[in-house]
Amino acid sequence: MREIVERVKARTSIPVYERTIENVLSAIQASSDVWRIVDLSEEPLPLVVAVLEALHELGHIAFDGPNVILTESGKQLVEKYGIGPRRDYTCSHCEGKTVELSAFSDLLEQFKEIVKDRPQPKHDFDQAYVTPETTVARVALMHSRGDLENKEVFVLGDDDLTSVALMLSGLPKRIAVLDIDERLMKFIEKTADELGYSDIEIFTFDLREPLPDYALHKFDTFITDPPETVDAIRAFVGRGIATLKGPGCAGYFGITRRESSLDKWREIQRLLLNEFNVVITDIIRNFNEYVNWGYEEETRAWKLLPVKVKPSYNWYKSYMFRIQTLEGSKGFEERITVGDELYNDEEASTT
Repeated sequence: MREIVERVKARTSIPVYERTIENVLSAIQASSDVWRIVDLSEEPLPLVVAVLEALHELGHIAFDGPNVILTESGKQLVEKYGIGPRRDYTCSHCEGKTVELSAFSDLLEQFKEIVKDRPQPKHDFDQAYVTPETTVARVALMHSRGDLENKEVFVLGDDDLTSVALMLSGLPKRIAVLDIDERLMKFIEKTADELGYSDIEIFTFDLREPLPDYALHKFDTFITDPPETVDAIRAFVGRGIATLKGPGCAGYFGITRRESSLDKWREIQRLLLNEFNVVITDIIRNFNEYVNWGYEEETRAWKLLPVKVKPSYNWYKSYMFRIQTLEGSKGFEERITVGDELYNDEEASTT
């Protein structure tokens, strides 16, 4: 096992452990689909690729067309170390989201109809959107935590059209939504007009710039879906915290395991606890399920994968974080000076 770890270390700067190798080997036993292997292993895609290449070099796996399979040597390896196939016991009713959607079934149907003509994701903005069920589950989750009804809610970046679901719910007292993509802003504005919803403010804005006064310290709840570099978390989540009124306010955002190692998670949690002085109240595994964005062949993931096959299911998921502000919590209000590295690091694969 140590030889495999050393070979992987020679290929990538992403931290690798024996547990990493076990996770990938366990996933291979559960599926030959390379996207499913990334999904089940819950390791960053570039790291999974480095492990697969090392296992292939040592003769433990073979690439059979689009499939990744264990060789006899690989079967002996997993037997030696007692590594079994990864099992998935996610609740089939709530799909692991922990919330019941039946109370929002009418809203879900309305939402699905409205978003049929939504703008499609743009690679330039690192865009991807979640399933309609995920968007409505966010509404249910926020409502269950007391963060929506008669609250003022700020949406920072809205690929997922969460603002539309919030309008349909009728729960917030006020909604503000901000995004750099004029297509999205025009779609949301058009939808608000058609719904006759007037308590929404829509701004086309680049979050690398400091938030204007109209957004600072005026909201009860924010939601954002940031890129996954530490700089991007500081920018997007920090901006979100800066919109909040004070102690007892809440923020929601997603973090994956597909593009973030646990070492990076530790840095993100340090940022939240030490720099922003907020508390993490909830982490819900794989809450956010993303629709395949259609430009897979343009991404780093496609260049890295040892077998080239488009995903056949929604493999990209993220954990939902909820944070709450305390006395002394503070956001990030400075200009963002980093360039491409805001979106890219060694663990990124969808850019």
